[in-house]
Amino acid sequence: RFLDDAILQRVQNLKPIAADLGLSMAQLAVAWVLANDNVACAIVGASRPEQVADNAGASGVRLDAEVLAAIDDALGDVVISDPALTRDSTPSQRPS
Repeated sequence: RFLDDAILQRVQNLKPIAADLGLSMAQLAVAWVLANDNVACAIVGASRPEQVADNAGASGVRLDAEVLAAIDDALGDVVISDPALTRDSTPSQRPS
C-alpha cells in the first residue's frame, strides 16, 4: 500500500514545501509528526551517522498553521490520522 505510485507522487509534492523551509524531506517529516499534539516523541531510525544528524535537525523546527495546511493539501487523503483506522491500514506482515 505505501509504495503505491499515487502515494509516492503525493510524497514528492512535499519537496517544494521542504525546500521553501530549508529542510530536508526527513526533517519535514519528523517536524510534521512532532507537530501533532497527540505525539509525545518521534521514533526515527538511521543507518548512517549523517541520517542521525539530519533527523536531529528537525528538533527545533516549528511548522505554522499555513505550512501544516500546505502539507495536508499535498498529501490529500493518503494520511490516516484516525487512530481507530491505523491498525486496519497497516500491513500485518513486513515485506520480505
